[in-house]
Amino acid sequence: MCGITGFARNKQSEYVSKAIISQMSESLKHRGPDDQGFFIDDFIVLGHRRLNIIDLKTGHQPISNEDGSVIVVLNGEIYNYRQLRSRLEAAGHKFYTNTDTETIVHLYEDFGRDCVKELNGIFAFALWDKRQLKLTLARDRLGAKPLHYYYRDGHFVFGSEIKSLLRYQFFSKEIDTVSLSKYFVYEFVPAPNSIFKQVRKLMPAHTLEYNMQSGAIKTEEYWRPDFVNKLDKISEEEASVKLLEILRSIVKEEIISDVPVGLFLSGGIDSSTLAFLLSEIGNVNSFCIGFDDKSFDESEYARIVAGYLGIKHREQILELDEVYKIIPAIADFLDEPLADPSIIPAYFLSKFASQHITVALGGDGGDELFAGYDTYQAHRLAQYYKLFPEIAKKAIYRAIDYLPVSTRNMSLDFKLKKFKSGINYKPELRNTVWLGAFNEKEANELISEDFKISESRIFEDIDAYSSELKKIGDTVERMQYLDMKFYLQDDILVKVDRASMANSLEVRVPLLNYELVDFVTRLPATMKLKGFGTKAILKKTLKNKLPDRILQRKKKGFGVPVAKWLKGELKGVTLEYLNPQRLAREGFLNPGYVSVLLQEHFNNSKDNRKKIWAILIFELWLEKYVLS
Repeated sequence: MCGITGFARNKQSEYVSKAIISQMSESLKHRGPDDQGFFIDDFIVLGHRRLNIIDLKTGHQPISNEDGSVIVVLNGEIYNYRQLRSRLEAAGHKFYTNTDTETIVHLYEDFGRDCVKELNGIFAFALWDKRQLKLTLARDRLGAKPLHYYYRDGHFVFGSEIKSLLRYQFFSKEIDTVSLSKYFVYEFVPAPNSIFKQVRKLMPAHTLEYNMQSGAIKTEEYWRPDFVNKLDKISEEEASVKLLEILRSIVKEEIISDVPVGLFLSGGIDSSTLAFLLSEIGNVNSFCIGFDDKSFDESEYARIVAGYLGIKHREQILELDEVYKIIPAIADFLDEPLADPSIIPAYFLSKFASQHITVALGGDGGDELFAGYDTYQAHRLAQYYKLFPEIAKKAIYRAIDYLPVSTRNMSLDFKLKKFKSGINYKPELRNTVWLGAFNEKEANELISEDFKISESRIFEDIDAYSSELKKIGDTVERMQYLDMKFYLQDDILVKVDRASMANSLEVRVPLLNYELVDFVTRLPATMKLKGFGTKAILKKTLKNKLPDRILQRKKKGFGVPVAKWLKGELKGVTLEYLNPQRLAREGFLNPGYVSVLLQEHFNNSKDNRKKIWAILIFELWLEKYVLS
């Protein structure tokens, strides 16, 4: 895995090209500590940081075609590069390396920017066409690899992470007020926008073409998940056989590497599925971390799977002193606010695994693909709840309010109060309210007067998909589609990318291979959520291949005891960053409202863990990237 960055040259930037690109590249060193490379001509500047994975000897980037008219820098892996290379060589193309990256320049010669349709992998790349004076950016279908760009006053700049754009001399650090409010509702900033006003994220499954002559920018979508064209005539047995065939093929393809490969194993069904598939191929090294708090700890289940399959397993119980130390430094590898606290165990798991391997497979995407989240069950429950008479609903509301506050992972009071918070929204918005920290009204109370926006804008990104959602008949599948477009791409995959790359570790996500996604999304909805049973077809496929205890266990999630920490070990740092004088001086948030949230949480009258954590992360980010 690598980091890419660069910019188009103009009269203002010509004289500082080398100095700027060196600084931009250095900011991405954690993504590629093994090598760096540059390309500079009269129009474009490209920078690359390399983490050696494939072709350790000749894979130096940037890489060009035969006559040097097409140059590319790549972050990611192309899994089908060997098949593509054979095809391209048969068509007369000449290769000078053994790397997957070189296939891109030759595919571009034949297909232009449609070359992305030929690629199976996790990738973000920038390609310079000297003849046409066009820069093409592209991103993989599900968004495993990030790519940001900045365009203002003739300056076009791009990078794997925003921190590389910050090193560009003419960058403006203006915060986007709309994105600020959305962050507190979603717990992330939904693409294509970012927390900075002029920075945008290239959407997954999109290409961008920047024409140096005209200054025009054109983006184009080349793929989307298909929940509409169903495989209605397929039986469960046929689907199960086909699913296992695709999974085996994908895992075999995705372990291609010239460096050691391992597995993140939690003991959940997704990572356990990968463990089974890897155990069929050969030696497996799996890694897990745990907590002293048993309501958050999954290490027992990981051990069960490893023992059942006979694979080599390593685990590490987190030392809380180390955890507390890393929290103030979270902003070092998050250059945009992200309020998902599971980035903490993701970081430590990556750090632990990177001592032994350079590439890890992870089970991310399985919940979105096979309908594994508790929220999908909650949506189904909501359909029945709506039939209750109003007097019964009011009685249930009162009963929920009286439940005692618990700091345990996914406790009953946490689930029921979250259920209540979103039940009166339409399903498409309810999903976001259930997953997020604040609703739109609460976010408007939190944001200071100078930065408030219309509440109607909060969900505009979801509303943009309304025409697509109308084509999908099943409510739960509409939620799966939205989760792929929001929660997965802007939270889960960002968390995995930043936590792993901060430790120079590549994480691959086989359950998000588009060939698998294309098959599973077209299966009937009842094969994924059967009644209230999640991941039905996956569990059927793995029957007798994994222990029943693993197949039937309740979902736990990769959580951390934030509610407990905020009242104890993190109380000091929380009060430091969220004190009223500091907030008033900065001007973004309402100090009085924040003080109420803290008081409620500390006196145990409300569980405000998600709200307080989101504010704390914003303040840590603000200090590092805007105020410093």
